Amino acid sequence: MSTLAPRAASLSTQASELDDDDALARFGTQFVDSEGLVAYLDGNSLGRPLRTTADDVRAFIDEEWGGRLIRGWDERWLAEPFALGDRLGGACLGAAPGQTVIADSTTVNLYKLIRAAVELAGAPESGRTEIVVDTDNFPTDRYLVEGIAAERGLTLHWIEADPSSGVTAEQAERAITGRTAVVVLSHVAYRSGYLADGAAITALAHRAGALIVWDLCHSVGSVPVALDEWGADFAAGCTYKYLNGGPGSPAFAYVAERHQDAFRQPVQGWLGRREAFEMGLGYEPAAGIRRFVSGTPPIFGMLPLRGMLALVEEAGIDAIREKSVQLTEFAIAAHRELLEPFGVVLASPVDAAHRGGHITLEHPSFRELNQRLWARGVIPDFRAPQGLRLGLSPLSTSFGEVLRGVEAVREELVHVI
Repeated sequence: MSTLAPRAASLSTQASELDDDDALARFGTQFVDSEGLVAYLDGNSLGRPLRTTADDVRAFIDEEWGGRLIRGWDERWLAEPFALGDRLGGACLGAAPGQTVIADSTTVNLYKLIRAAVELAGAPESGRTEIVVDTDNFPTDRYLVEGIAAERGLTLHWIEADPSSGVTAEQAERAITGRTAVVVLSHVAYRSGYLADGAAITALAHRAGALIVWDLCHSVGSVPVALDEWGADFAAGCTYKYLNGGPGSPAFAYVAERHQDAFRQPVQGWLGRREAFEMGLGYEPAAGIRRFVSGTPPIFGMLPLRGMLALVEEAGIDAIREKSVQLTEFAIAAHRELLEPFGVVLASPVDAAHRGGHITLEHPSFRELNQRLWARGVIPDFRAPQGLRLGLSPLSTSFGEVLRGVEAVREELVHVI
């Protein structure tokens, strides 16, 4: 093991230089410190809170909720899901105003989008009888399409995805046919971090006459997305990962403007109705993106997102992506020098052009090691059967932190090998 010492020193120097040159390092001090934390490497599961969030919550309680009471709805709150949605769309999604809304959970939003897309495709009466999805998509996505297919009498066309990579344009082209109603894919694979070609796969779906729903949970806030440029139909994602919205913070949905008049809301609630406060008989959908809304917006849950979007807007998503690539490149280099000699395998794309903001490492001991790492203040996450995910949030993670985490993994491996 002593032969690794010079390499570790070299990595330490490299980490220090990268941190010194990091144009986004100043943002790191704006996040809450966690007592005993050595390295937080799970930003792709739950982002760290901003220091300002506690003040924002207190001010909201005292001034907006406590001060304005029910008047807050008319004065600002009813418009907040759309105002914040437009900010998110502009900062992260490449979406023009009027197409993005903050609402519900990712699961609920995906259900509404996929179900509506099936209706828009005229399935199954149109002869479009299939939903295309991949075998390694996030469980929620797979479970949802199974349920929707059963509801509508459709079949599923499964793309056999490699868990160490993801769905390529070539695989998508083979799977999407004239029978395809809707394609449901993740832009960044939750397990491997594989970055799909959003523009190419969207074009393939449209060429076959199908619609596409993108899951952006592991993209938004880390990888630039260009929904309007791609010509995407629908998209959804969460705000508690790279957008640091907090546990269970509300999700977002994107409905391309061209589909909004025909979008049929599968969960018809009062705030998605035209003249909602008329409380009238029968459901008449509102115009535009508001018809996507079902129930009362989670205003309190949106508070942390305001502050984080301000940081993303200030830093710029392209600069965030540049640092994200540097972080994952450095993590891969640290793996190669410190962990590969112990049999740890990289289960993510080597090429940064095909990789999102996290990497996965595999070793048979990682299930056991994950809890030991947590106990010593090093926090990655474990994905069965033997994957350790390192989720590197660009605005809150330093290169030194990445190295400390990888070094801790090596120290734990020493005890089991």
